[in-house]
Amino acid sequence: MKKFCLILLLFPLFQAHAQYDPSKVNKKAAKWYLKSQDQARDEKFEDGIASLKEAVRLDDHFEDAYLSMAGMYGELKNYTAAIENYEKAKAIDSIYFIDFDLSYSINLAGLGQFQKALDAVNRFKSIPNLNESALKASAYRTKTYQFALDYAAKKNADDYKFEPQNMGDSINSAVSEYYPTIALDGNTLIYTRRVKGFNEDFFESHRLPGGWSEAKALVGNINSNNNEGALNISQDGQWLIFTGCNFPDGFGSCDLYISYLTPQGWSTPENLGKNFNTEFWESAPSLSPDKRDLYFTSNRPGGYGGNDIYVSHRRENGSWSPPENMGPSINTAGDESAPFIHADNMTLYFTSNGLPGYGGDDLFMVRKTADGKWGEPENLGYPINTIENEGSLIVAADGKTAYYASDRADSRGQLDLYSFELRTDVRPARTLWVKGKVFDQKTGKGLPSSVELIDLASKEVISNLQTDETGNYLTTLPIGKDYAFNVTRRGYLFFSGNFMLGKESPDSTYHIDIPLQPIEANASIVLKNIFFDVNQFDLKPASQVELGEVIRLLNENPQVSVQINGHTDNVGKEADNLLLSENRAKAVVNYLKSKGIDGRRLSFKGYGDTEPISSNDTEEGRGKNRRTELKVIIK
Repeated sequence: MKKFCLILLLFPLFQAHAQYDPSKVNKKAAKWYLKSQDQARDEKFEDGIASLKEAVRLDDHFEDAYLSMAGMYGELKNYTAAIENYEKAKAIDSIYFIDFDLSYSINLAGLGQFQKALDAVNRFKSIPNLNESALKASAYRTKTYQFALDYAAKKNADDYKFEPQNMGDSINSAVSEYYPTIALDGNTLIYTRRVKGFNEDFFESHRLPGGWSEAKALVGNINSNNNEGALNISQDGQWLIFTGCNFPDGFGSCDLYISYLTPQGWSTPENLGKNFNTEFWESAPSLSPDKRDLYFTSNRPGGYGGNDIYVSHRRENGSWSPPENMGPSINTAGDESAPFIHADNMTLYFTSNGLPGYGGDDLFMVRKTADGKWGEPENLGYPINTIENEGSLIVAADGKTAYYASDRADSRGQLDLYSFELRTDVRPARTLWVKGKVFDQKTGKGLPSSVELIDLASKEVISNLQTDETGNYLTTLPIGKDYAFNVTRRGYLFFSGNFMLGKESPDSTYHIDIPLQPIEANASIVLKNIFFDVNQFDLKPASQVELGEVIRLLNENPQVSVQINGHTDNVGKEADNLLLSENRAKAVVNYLKSKGIDGRRLSFKGYGDTEPISSNDTEEGRGKNRRTELKVIIK
């Protein structure tokens, strides 16, 4: 399309009935015009504009010079100057100008003036006997302008201000910077920089109180004389998955590789193997926050179009499942690329030129539905998307700060990294996180363990991850839901916690070190996700998540019996509290029996308000005293 537009700008299709006569142009002005055409063919548009300015200085009715100048400004994406010159030309002779209405419309759309753009392209389509390429181009633009108008009417997002901020000299340079990735805490930014004219390497910057630190090449063995690009850092900052092109051990032109953070820096990259990589092209990886799903782009056969998005799932033993195409609701006959799964593990951003949009590659968002399936993709809309090709986009854990690469007017040189605020309706869930260490309560030794975060309402597992070998973990907490937080390891009682984020949105993150108790006689835990209504002993449905962990514990340890103990605060009559605590403990036992646990392994007891663990003088203390406990009995 770009080549066609330039040709159209410089050489009108039709001039019938025009009043403007090119043969009467000032001869000196014509020489400057011809010089500008040579400069345009060499893509020296700024020089060409200077020549054309001299031409119109000599002849201010030189319509072709204004039209050509408009075309060159358009190539430089200076749509305002392009439109100004088109309109100067139109004022000279509107009949002669009609051949240029298509190009005029493209620049109007570049400024978001889609109704004017649609009017202009409709005037162009009224020209009789248009050739095939002109008909095709005008039909394409009509479709994109109408999409833009329909989208604006549906979204009514006029109050959104798109104000990308250049990330500054500590990150950007005179060469291209692109494909950023950021860790969950928002303090580590890694990106690709094109060095020495052709080589791609990774650079890193850290957020400081006064801004970002001076970017440095990644330490370790990851950068090489080969091209490293299109990268993604795991949310805990420990893995870096990227695209390596023309590596000696590659299966195709570009493969997926992984590097691990070590005390010496990033490790030598490892090819992810034949399960991911083929003789074709694999690129643009994005790892889910729990490291269990890896999204990427490939042009391997069997897809729906050119480039499709695929996903692979990490199994319990650490191996990866064969990649699955994400299907026709996301992939099209065109190209889909640059997937980015947000820290909420429910929102995926990607680019597509096959879905309806503004032209070229647009940015889209798709969310997981309540049943865990992906919904319908949604265009991010103007002005995030434009008539140009949009590249990769990432969104920080706060759900509103986005990062991308662009060659805007304030670029330090070529592509620079920018940040901006997403429009409210296309934001993912704001995401906090919890991190800490799991260890043996008796020895203090770190324990590799399983960490699960479960939606209490839907009972869906939001994330399921393994700690590292020393027991360190990090998991995400998308706000807007209430979660059960369970940590398990064979031979130990599980840890039970919860995060009630459905109504409140705390500003802080959580640091929780978790001591696990070995399974032995009299070991006990508080079941923090067993819920009852006030003064009632019917189990609430949200309790089933926690009770599932109790069932798993008993099934994995057939030698273990348990006693369920009920406790209350001191509000009300002592006798009533005793009865309530006993009935609640009994309700838990009855549920376990209904799920197949032998009743001979179960017992219960109510203690009422006789064994408080906190003061009953505050609501917080009374809340801690209202509890259900599990006590181990070894037989």
